[in-house]
Amino acid sequence: MDIPRIFNIMESAHRIHNPFTPEKFATLGLALRLESEARVLDLGSGSGEMLCTWARDHGVIGIGVDMSQLFSEQARLRAEELGVADQVKFIHDDAAGYVADEKVDVAACVGATWIGGGVAGTIELLARSLRTGGIILIGEPYWRQLPPTEDIAKGCLANAISDFLLLPELVASFGHQGYDVVEMVLANQDGWDRYEAAKWLTMRRWLEANPDDELAQEVRSKLTSEPERHAAYTREYLGWGVFALMPRLCLKLA
Repeated sequence: MDIPRIFNIMESAHRIHNPFTPEKFATLGLALRLESEARVLDLGSGSGEMLCTWARDHGVIGIGVDMSQLFSEQARLRAEELGVADQVKFIHDDAAGYVADEKVDVAACVGATWIGGGVAGTIELLARSLRTGGIILIGEPYWRQLPPTEDIAKGCLANAISDFLLLPELVASFGHQGYDVVEMVLANQDGWDRYEAAKWLTMRRWLEANPDDELAQEVRSKLTSEPERHAAYTREYLGWGVFALMPRLCLKLA
């Protein structure tokens, strides 16, 4: 079980596999008012940076689940590096359908909502692991500005304009699903640069070391096209954020 090898190659040097920076994850941890020994479940945990740094900075405990064998091993090494290996556990597995054995204070899917077939399904999946009064975290793209053509949307690696919503519409959609938005932290263009541009040096170094690999031509093609694509499309049109949700309370009428 693994993700396509091309992604393992391109993001092998990443600690964060989305447009967030370490500073954004620190801001999010503070915004959530995390308490020591709060239990966190992270589905699609990547290389474990969120869980590991929150364990170090806030004393949380938790579990991360990711399909990439490489990223899962990197997460374990990061936990050891930060001295939190006794607080966090990383499982190499398909996060789709994963439910925690013990209810958690924070149930997160930060950038991998495909595990639930989209945002709504992922929220339903995370809710199955959430304790009463807990918080769901969803990381999801949105349009900074609506692409004027479908070709521009595809330049942002979307299948169609309809794949994503504008930010106000995305925020409103959580309410339609019965959740209050209680916090949000948004990535910026610099975060997109760090996520996308960091792949380019990784690909170049990989090509130098693996010129005869069966994926060398594909990596060469991406290294040629990705800088221009990112500058023209992703950077200008696509936003990304993490949204903190709590189920809406049913208030009694007087």
